[in-house]
Amino acid sequence: MFSPVKIWNNFKNFIFNAYAKNPGKMLLHTGAVGWILSSAAQITALAFNKKLSPEQKMFLIPQELGDAAVNILSFYTLTSGIKFIGKKLTQSCKICSKELLNALKTKGYVLEKGGKRLQGKVYAGDWDFNIEKLPEYKSVFEPLYKPFNNGSEVIMGLAGSIISSNLITPVLRNYYASNRQKKMIDQYIPQKPADNNSSPLNYVSFDNFRNHATRNVYGNSGSMKI
Repeated sequence: MFSPVKIWNNFKNFIFNAYAKNPGKMLLHTGAVGWILSSAAQITALAFNKKLSPEQKMFLIPQELGDAAVNILSFYTLTSGIKFIGKKLTQSCKICSKELLNALKTKGYVLEKGGKRLQGKVYAGDWDFNIEKLPEYKSVFEPLYKPFNNGSEVIMGLAGSIISSNLITPVLRNYYASNRQKKMIDQYIPQKPADNNSSPLNYVSFDNFRNHATRNVYGNSGSMKI
């Protein structure tokens, strides 16, 4: 029998099991889903807008699809990359809390200044060091490491999303839009006559083309009309 309560409880359990121990991953996934839903809503609005001609849709929908792809890919790739770097820094204990550092010193995993490095042994701060693989991890280090690592992943995820949304994505999106506009001009707009005596009647400037393509889409305030 269909039970909304049971479905909701199963959904909550799934979310808890998937993200409770890794809030940074939840930030990454929810951000990507937000971009997907936002882009889907924009594209759907353009597709079903009766005020737009087929020519206008032919220009605007591919443009929006390209923007969506750039937004989603740059956000997910950059944010996950920065998150991975943050994970590596905490996992190798290149950055760690004072309490965790003291616990590592007690167990002999910290090479003191001037100390002799044992051959074949990795120490906290080495790139090859992985605190999660230590024999004492579960009993000694996990309670100190997990909260610090989770907080670090959230901070790195936020930093990645901010850099992606405000720096990388606008540059990539403008680059894509510029290339697409050039292709559209070459395909649909006759070139300006080189001879001044030639008839200019068939020439359409890019400003006229852009205004024609976006007419009835954006009002004076810049908001979309649906």
